[in-house]
Amino acid sequence: MTTVPLNSPVIFPRILIPMSVPATLAWVGDAFSGHLRMIDQTRLPVELVEIDCRTVPAVWEAIKMLRVRGAPAIGVSAAYGVLIGVQRTSAASPAEFTAQLNAVCGELATSRPTAVNLFWALERMRLLGLAVVDQNGTRRLEALLTEAQTIEAEDRAMCLAMGRVGAAYMPQQGGVLTHCNAGGLATAGDGTALAVIFEAHRQGKQIQVFADETRPLLQGARLTSWELQQRGVPVTVICDNMAGWVMQEGRIQAVVVGADRIAANGDTANKIGTYSVAQLARAHGIPFYVAAPSSTFDLSLPDGREIPIEQRDPREITHGFGRQTVPEGVPVYNPAFDVTPASLIRAIFTEKGAIEPVNRETVAQMLGG
Repeated sequence: MTTVPLNSPVIFPRILIPMSVPATLAWVGDAFSGHLRMIDQTRLPVELVEIDCRTVPAVWEAIKMLRVRGAPAIGVSAAYGVLIGVQRTSAASPAEFTAQLNAVCGELATSRPTAVNLFWALERMRLLGLAVVDQNGTRRLEALLTEAQTIEAEDRAMCLAMGRVGAAYMPQQGGVLTHCNAGGLATAGDGTALAVIFEAHRQGKQIQVFADETRPLLQGARLTSWELQQRGVPVTVICDNMAGWVMQEGRIQAVVVGADRIAANGDTANKIGTYSVAQLARAHGIPFYVAAPSSTFDLSLPDGREIPIEQRDPREITHGFGRQTVPEGVPVYNPAFDVTPASLIRAIFTEKGAIEPVNRETVAQMLGG
């Protein structure tokens, strides 16, 4: 018996002019011949381009190259990627289907190591596939599509719930700093940290957002400011190294960020630079908040020291956006994430409520661990 081969990556761009705002990602078609469509976030804010991912390598490449990013969105994309990878198994035996399912999940798992939602979604799809392995090929594919769509719908609902929880903590009037992008582009819904800001804005709170540009790939400058501008939320972009001074000037009353993995004690991995922002917030007496769904918690890890940190291509620093800025031969260290200790976090906003104070006991109490 042989495993159905994984296809080569093919991505079909769709340039949208004039600029409209489609869903960050969506499934197009049925379980048998459908595909994953997503916004190519590497093209924002100048171009709004959709790409169609029809193969597992195409989904893998989109995740690895940050065409789709943000832990929840990565998880949803991977779930649909599993379905794409087994679409040609409708006539396969249970053994062949199982082999292909495991191969697809294994390949997608190598795309990015830090975002726990990736592994959570893959395991959920794998277990569902194994549960229906003895059904006919049609029912297997339809069950996997339903499961992926359920993961997407759950994420949208969690975004709304997190927004309501966190909005209560936002100032009635004042500045809110955020780092990287944790909005609709990072999820299937309104985002995590930005869902909090969107809801606070909807409630009439007079919030001025300060978005760190977020080096080296400028997700804050390119993506966060774009999203906020689209929704009519006042936003000002600052360089990462301006955050402390802007706090000292009294312009910031709260900080809220997203997360890619949270350990059992509340230590939180997020985009590199978050730890520095948390330390600055502590020094200036400003509350530092994290917004993340329960799927971002990894209770198997006792603390942040166990969180794997992705190391990315040095060229993101040496040749950022195409121009060389570092002399040839100079070493580069390029971790994509850092870990903020729970002691620096005032509260974590989840779809189940706010975890406050943040420690092992309160995390377990909220999540039932």
